[in-house]
Amino acid sequence: MKKKYTIQKAPFVVPTTDGKVIEEHFGQATDGNSQISIAHMIAPSGWSEPFQTPEFEEYTYIIKGKKQFIIDGETIILSAGESIKIEKNTRVQYSNPFIEPCEYMAVCLPAFSIDLVHREEV
Repeated sequence: MKKKYTIQKAPFVVPTTDGKVIEEHFGQATDGNSQISIAHMIAPSGWSEPFQTPEFEEYTYIIKGKKQFIIDGETIILSAGESIKIEKNTRVQYSNPFIEPCEYMAVCLPAFSIDLVHREEV
C-alpha cells in the first residue's frame, strides 16, 4: 500500500549571494510541485531585496527576530510569533534592518518561481 504522506529530511538549499539561507521543503525545486512552496529561511542582519511584485500569495510566519515589509508604501514590522499574508500582484520589499537575524517560514501559492517575481532595478 502506497504511503499517504511524505517526510522531508533533505530540503533543497537555494544558492544565494546575500547571506540569506533558503531551504525549500516542498515546491518546484524539491518535489516539482507547482501549486505550493514551503520554505524555512534565515535573513541575516542588514539583508534586503529590491522591490518586487510576485504573481503569488505569500504567507510568512516569524519564528525568531524581526522582518520588515514595505507594502504599497506602508512599512510593517513583524516579530516572532506574528504572521502576514500578502496578496499576489502586490508591490513589496522585504528586509531585515535589525541587529539579529530573522528566522521564518514562507508559504507561496502557487509555488515560488523566479519567473513569477518581477523585481525592480536597484
